[in-house]
Order: sequence, then C-alpha cells, then structure tokens
Amino acid sequence: MNDLSYPIGAAPASSPALPEQRSAAIAALRSFPAELSGAVAGLGDTQLDTPYREGGWTVRTLIHHVADSHLHAYVRTKLALTEPEPVIRPWDVDTWAELPDSRLPVQPSLDLLAGLHARWAELYSSVDGPGWERCFVHPDLAGRAGRPPAAWAQAFQADEQGRVRLARWLAVYIWHGQHHTAHILGLRQRKGW
Repeated sequence: MNDLSYPIGAAPASSPALPEQRSAAIAALRSFPAELSGAVAGLGDTQLDTPYREGGWTVRTLIHHVADSHLHAYVRTKLALTEPEPVIRPWDVDTWAELPDSRLPVQPSLDLLAGLHARWAELYSSVDGPGWERCFVHPDLAGRAGRPPAAWAQAFQADEQGRVRLARWLAVYIWHGQHHTAHILGLRQRKGW
C-alpha cells in the first residue's frame, strides 16, 4: 500500500469471534514485541531520529508511543475484566510524545513491551466466553450518533454509550502494533537500511 500514514490499511472490520481466531489473535499479541524489536534491530541514533514519513514521528518516538499506548490498552483490559463497564481516562498521544522520555534510547520501551505483552497475552488467554463481551466506556466515543467519529475512533466500533468490547480491543491492538511496525519497515525499505 502507498499510504505512508496507513501502510497496512485501516483496522480490520471484524473481531476474533471463534476460539481458534482468539487463539491466533493472542499468539499475535504475544509475538509482537519480538517483531517490533526486529524492525529496529541495527538502527543507529540518526536512523532512529528519522521521521517515518514527512510530518510524522521519528522511529524513536514511534517506539515510545507504542509502549505508552499498549500500556494504556493493557490497563483498560484489566479494568474491563475487574469492573462493570469502567469509564476510562483518555490521553493525548501527541502531548505524551513530546515528553522527555520519548527521546530516550528505545531499549527501555522494547523491554517494557516484552514484559507487558507476556502478561497481556496471559490475561487474554484467561478470558472465557462471556468475558469476551466485557467492555469499558470511552467517554470520547459516547453520544456520537449522527456525527462521524474521529479517524482513530472508527477502529474501536464503540456503541452509542461509548462501550468498547474486549474482543474488539484485542483486534485493534494487534492492528496497532502491525501498523507501527509497518511504518518502520517501510522507512527502512525506502532508505535502503
């Protein structure tokens, strides 16, 4: 695909519904940190500080963003499993990306993702049939009838109350990881790295 913003396209329309689809999705969640680490293997500071597209974040910022985002997503998963329809707190990804920790070496975020995804995959592995219908409420997605959702919000498939189901959440975050890994791999290909 030629769209540098969405190199693998939009998030998939479907969520894992069958046991074998859920097992495959959990395996993808578990293997993601190694794939991301492989995508940045051998890159030096100059390469890590290169934007993946004009006007886009640098590779370094992408790695730290993925760690921030997946950490939020993991906590939201746990909240959905432990509370009835918890209302989550939104966060401003661009403001977070400007904080000083987004200029650190990428290894701390890669290490965080390795441990986080091991726990997250284990957590999803424990979800039973009705557990897949558990949800959290995203306040930015509630009451949007008749208004188009923000581009990022379309992927969540929230209902009118802003509820996002755990099966959908898993599908979105597998896509999110693949999406940002494709940004890096695409840049490497274009630059011949």
